[in-house]
Amino acid sequence: MRELTLRGILLGAILTLLFTAANVYLGLKIGLTFATSIPAAVISMAVLKAFRDTTIQENNIVQTIASAAGTLSAIIFVLPGLVMIGWWTGFPYWLSVAVIAIGGVLGVMYSVPLRRALVTGSDLPYPEGVAAAEVLKVGAGVGGAEENRKGLGAIILSSLVSAGYALATQLKLVTAEAARTLPVGAGGTTLSGSLSLALIGVGHLVGLGVGIAMVVGLVISWGVLVPWLTALTPAAAGVELGDHVGTIFRSEVRFIGAGTIGVAAIWTLLKILPAISRGITGALAASRQREGGGQESLPLTERDIPIKLIGISILLLMLPIAGLLAYFVSGTDLHTHVAALIGFSLAYILVAGIIIASVCGYMAGLIGASNSPISGVGILAVLGISLILAALFGGELTPQMTQTLVAFALFVTAVVFGIATISNDNLQDLKTGQLVGATPWRQQVALVLGVLFGALVIPPILDLLNGAFGFQGAPGAGENALAAPQAALISAIAQGVLGGNLRWDLIGIGAGIGAVVIVIDELLRRTGKKSLPPLAVGMGIYLPMALTLLIPIGALLGHLYNRWSARSGNYEVKERLGVLMATGLIVGESLFGVAFAGAVAATDDDTPLSLFPDSFEPSVLLSIAVFVAAVLYLYHSTRRSAAALPDVPSEPGIEQEATYR
Repeated sequence: MRELTLRGILLGAILTLLFTAANVYLGLKIGLTFATSIPAAVISMAVLKAFRDTTIQENNIVQTIASAAGTLSAIIFVLPGLVMIGWWTGFPYWLSVAVIAIGGVLGVMYSVPLRRALVTGSDLPYPEGVAAAEVLKVGAGVGGAEENRKGLGAIILSSLVSAGYALATQLKLVTAEAARTLPVGAGGTTLSGSLSLALIGVGHLVGLGVGIAMVVGLVISWGVLVPWLTALTPAAAGVELGDHVGTIFRSEVRFIGAGTIGVAAIWTLLKILPAISRGITGALAASRQREGGGQESLPLTERDIPIKLIGISILLLMLPIAGLLAYFVSGTDLHTHVAALIGFSLAYILVAGIIIASVCGYMAGLIGASNSPISGVGILAVLGISLILAALFGGELTPQMTQTLVAFALFVTAVVFGIATISNDNLQDLKTGQLVGATPWRQQVALVLGVLFGALVIPPILDLLNGAFGFQGAPGAGENALAAPQAALISAIAQGVLGGNLRWDLIGIGAGIGAVVIVIDELLRRTGKKSLPPLAVGMGIYLPMALTLLIPIGALLGHLYNRWSARSGNYEVKERLGVLMATGLIVGESLFGVAFAGAVAATDDDTPLSLFPDSFEPSVLLSIAVFVAAVLYLYHSTRRSAAALPDVPSEPGIEQEATYR
């Protein structure tokens, strides 16, 4: 079977370099990044179609390599902090490459043993992994001729509508977000939603349970915490209520959300430990079977990178990390403590890597890699290493030593953050591979290659942006400096812990909320099949309403569509057509994101497609009407198309063998 090929690696490398550069630029320029696995799959199918012997598995390898771009570029949430605090003036190329590459490769290694626990052995929805698999299947012509024709039509139609609406927002014909600030007693809150068809698609794929949990988080955040905290701290003279609400959310409520995510993450890890243990046991058993009967003794879809090689790789990677840490503190006022710093940091990376890889993989399975609150994981990671450093260097610290410790904490966090981003992506890719009959070890090697390709291009892009704009808060930053809000927040936490002024009360409130949600979830699970996933509630609190509101709406629409499918017969085929339509919503907006990033980079303009002046604002009511009409049209069209499909008889309990392997 043609899978890990030279042409696929080269195509994946080209897409990774292009997508990573675009994502870093777009992320720091306007605060947005785009998921890259699905666009890569679409482009790969278009390019490799010129070859007669291409396979669905080869296309899967290309999207696996390129998917590293969408996640590894999230290192912009940490590294710019070293410039913001005045430790670096630029981004040393090979030092930055090494940090990014080692963290990313560790992310692959840590997440390999989790495949059996969180992919093949769980019922997590993995919305983006499923969507990518459906794109690849349709491109390869899997299924009956009529179903394939209608499935391809559903993807194309919803992709065009999704990309069309995204284009209309950039043309300023419609708005990209609807928001309204409301006074609530002495405070206020904001109701907002991104008019993003991709979020509707994600909601359709994740299901109603996750959607309800996110609504609970939204109500806690914007219905309780924001009004309460804005009332406690009235707006300064001349500050509008909307700006005040936004400031309170960013500076206080997100810390509460991080506390909730932290407690939920620990509980989730404890809950999935038995599954992880079974996964590792299975990996060891597979390793023994491989040694006894060779690679061919294992089924194709069970061939991971051997667990022994994983363990050796993780331990060997600790050596260059130790060298990087020693180099980082050389010549500073911490050089006399280098042995203790390296020892505790390596122990932290080893332990935190296991926890973070598990939690991030679970979050990716829950709501998708693109929507996972990775910056929240960054908060927890920097909090952990900062507490260790504060314990090591307790007492009064000089300003110079505090700055050095803050920089060291950010450097260690960058390594851990690489683990977080890639493990968040790796399991999503492995879910795609499971659905298209791919060989896991080849995907894992492909992702390592994607990490290396991405690591080479990120530092020069960061240097270019730093030289052209600078970062807000950094020494000498101009009025057009980039905000890099996540890096500023993570840096502020390190400074708060080591400077002794972090708002622990906010994190404690979030931890308390997380504990209550855990108790409610356990009670629900004991009384029936319903649940309230604590991590999803934490995400609803932590993420802005604009990014999360449409996911529950999409989940409700998907639930209603699936209920109709169940009532009308031929359920599996109709449900799959709904999945393909939802997939197209993600595909269209993602492809437009690639094109728009190129337009921003080429013109050095935040709004290169706008037909109107910056002061012009499209009608919100008209925009909502157009958006709702587009959603209703797509669901109506999909139902009509699904109803026309012929019945496909299948015996219950018998899984049909995939025809594309």
